[in-house]
Amino acid sequence: MKVILFGATGMVGQGVLRQLLADPGIESVLAIGRRPTGFSHPKLKERLCPDLFNVDATGLDAYDACFFCLGVSAAGMDEVRYTRLTHDLTLDWARVLAQVSPAIRFLYVSGMGTGGKAMWAQVKGRTENELLALLPGATMIRLGALRPLHGESSTTSGGRVLQSLFAPLWPLLQWLWPSGVITTEELGRAMILAARAPASKRILESADLVALGRPDRTP
Repeated sequence: MKVILFGATGMVGQGVLRQLLADPGIESVLAIGRRPTGFSHPKLKERLCPDLFNVDATGLDAYDACFFCLGVSAAGMDEVRYTRLTHDLTLDWARVLAQVSPAIRFLYVSGMGTGGKAMWAQVKGRTENELLALLPGATMIRLGALRPLHGESSTTSGGRVLQSLFAPLWPLLQWLWPSGVITTEELGRAMILAARAPASKRILESADLVALGRPDRTP
């Protein structure tokens, strides 16, 4: 399977990229982003795109799946800007992929609580609905709490502070809330399995992801 990956420099994307490169069934990965991933691997190709709104479809028809792990926090952001960076950017790329590769598996990393009353949840919900209508192979990944296992880190200073505070608590949190906490390894594994064999549900909640990505599961 050949995979396009967006957001490879964020904490989610770092973990997913590590699993993609480690999986023998993944033939190649094209990471599209503003900055280099910092990874070096024979499977990995990178396309630097300083302006991600400048959508370039060149060569994207050669890929079987797209893992869209790009996202921003809504903290301190108004709805117009958050919508542009969350909904508009995602749909710009999804529409191009729908044209050049209609059968592509498109996995969109959303979040637990999407569709709720909060501004971010409404924007994410609208994004999900439009992706599901646009692409028959779209699957929504409603991520809960993510436990980094291999040094994955947030790209924001606030995120890094929270990481350091939570670091000693992860084992306890995962024990107390097993359906809501997933490791970066498990998330990458779950997304790869979902892309290979389309799930019976097009929206995968946190508990679904944990079950799909658990280490004892047979691929």
